[in-house]
Amino acid sequence: MRKAVALAVALLLVAAAAPAAVTTVDAPVADAVMKHDATRLKALLRQGADVNAAQGDGMTALHWAALNGDANLVGVLLAVHLTLLFVRPSGAAAPPTGTGLNVGVVFDLGGRGDKSFNDGAYVGAMRAAEQLGAHVRFVEPGEGSDREAGLRLLAAEGMDLVIGVGFIFTDDLTALAKEYPKVAFAGVDYAVSIDKDGQVVQPPKNMAALKFREEQGSFLVGAIAALVGNSKKMGFVGGMDSPLIHKFEAGYRAGVKAVCADCEVIAQYAGVTPEAFRNPGRGKELALSQYQQGVNVIYHASGSTGLGVFEAARTLNKYGIGVDADQYKEAPGRVLTSMVKRVDNAVFDVITRVKNRTFTGGIYNFGLAEDGVGYVYDANNMALIPDAVRTRIEALKADIVAGRISVPSSR
Repeated sequence: MRKAVALAVALLLVAAAAPAAVTTVDAPVADAVMKHDATRLKALLRQGADVNAAQGDGMTALHWAALNGDANLVGVLLAVHLTLLFVRPSGAAAPPTGTGLNVGVVFDLGGRGDKSFNDGAYVGAMRAAEQLGAHVRFVEPGEGSDREAGLRLLAAEGMDLVIGVGFIFTDDLTALAKEYPKVAFAGVDYAVSIDKDGQVVQPPKNMAALKFREEQGSFLVGAIAALVGNSKKMGFVGGMDSPLIHKFEAGYRAGVKAVCADCEVIAQYAGVTPEAFRNPGRGKELALSQYQQGVNVIYHASGSTGLGVFEAARTLNKYGIGVDADQYKEAPGRVLTSMVKRVDNAVFDVITRVKNRTFTGGIYNFGLAEDGVGYVYDANNMALIPDAVRTRIEALKADIVAGRISVPSSR
């Protein structure tokens, strides 16, 4: 059905833009489609050739694909059209080529500069470019764009590995992995589903689900908050009310309770849609409310919404705890610590596996033992965390790694 719809759309476009006599131009993409030269087409798409360029008689690649009844190719070309309309490139570590290791990365909402997991993915991919010689192409969806179009474009170009950054890509990645079995795919925060019998549904064989044990890192920062917060009330601000963010809350609560059994955690969420991850105004509103209830430390897991939490902390001389990356610079002196999520390590790891031809699909978990999560303790914040607290946190970390403490991952 999907292929039939794509073909119908293409035929409508062809009918609406019938070829007319035009000046002869260089149209290598149209030529490749006309000649059914898939190898040449992939190389041209990877090089960024103009898919809309017309031959001397006005025929474009989409014209030829539609007239030839090639529904698969029509889908690819329509994806390219959508990408050109709604998706903007976000730079590349090196010009894509037909040789070597080619990797495509599509960012989530917030994109580059989110000072969170998108930036972490960028760092990991750039490390692969520098150390492994990978050719990396970044795509950043614009407002209201179809994320699937960006993923499809990279897969159609014949990338060795296509990475989607964020759980919101899960369904699209799963479908495309089945459609392009020769391309390796990876999803940061891929949402693994459970079947009717309560069993985990494994991703496709060419799909790596990059999962993080956020609850473990959140446990440690929860313990820090309770030990140095000088209050029986701790705060939590989540972005989208969803199972993924519940992991952060659950671990944080457990960490607080592990060192302060009678402490209370006040938890609130910014919303129920992905937009809840980029609403600093709402973050500030929630944080001010919690601080006014007697909370001294708030841990946020809310993307750029958390910038509002830090603003509230600065205003009232309270403390915030960052997430995903070291967020000290967002409010120097007011960021107690950050729960770091090493997306860079996970991205570098999966690119390395593809490079070494050891890649296999499946679920990859990154926790404290794998250096996939942790907390920040450095020159910027060590004055806020006494040596005795640091020692206790390290002991808790060792107990988690050894399996002596099991951290809950749901509320």
